[in-house]
Amino acid sequence: MCGRFSLGMDGDQVAHLYGSDLAIPWQPRYSIAPSTIVLVLHQEDDTRVLAPARWGFRPGWARNPGPSPINARLETIATNGMFRTAMASQRCVVPMTGYFEWTGERGDKIPHYIHGSGLLSAAAIAATRKIDAGFETTVAIITAPSRDAAGQIHNRMPVFLTDNDLDEWLDPACLDAAQARGLAAHISKARDLIANELKVDRVDRRVNSVSRIDPADPCLIEPVA
Repeated sequence: MCGRFSLGMDGDQVAHLYGSDLAIPWQPRYSIAPSTIVLVLHQEDDTRVLAPARWGFRPGWARNPGPSPINARLETIATNGMFRTAMASQRCVVPMTGYFEWTGERGDKIPHYIHGSGLLSAAAIAATRKIDAGFETTVAIITAPSRDAAGQIHNRMPVFLTDNDLDEWLDPACLDAAQARGLAAHISKARDLIANELKVDRVDRRVNSVSRIDPADPCLIEPVA
């Protein structure tokens, strides 16, 4: 799964790498937790846009209270009743520079930071719903069985897209059921190219407590012995 991640770049850097517009200011954050605002890349006509979304998927028809899943399984993304509409027409990307996973038993969790050498593009789906203040976009990160270094730590990982896959994934055209299944199968194979490049660092246990850390502290992702 993916339950915490980092984006250690500012918004202008991310926008430059994607060739996108930037809808909100963004400063580097090294611990991004569920239910908080994240940057999401989506396509509007011919323009890529980095916009805010809340991490925790809530389609417009969902009742309150109810689940707000942070992840969606690639294996069922095209058929699961909660996600299939978003897979068909609201595909997006959550940019990150790495993510955290833990090993060990409860009370003795050892944090690990899994990362590449630059920006990672995690496949995601979005939904927009009406709230008191207007409208809110929510997002879930797509996960699949882990490969290579990531598999040493946890059995699932985000599905990372290659640069060559971005245009197809972000295409706002609505897919039928067969097309959605085909796209899911394609990114399942493509993700191995990114998984082969990932590295794992053990990091300080203080990252375990979301409430006691400063998300802007780059020391959160520094390796420890």
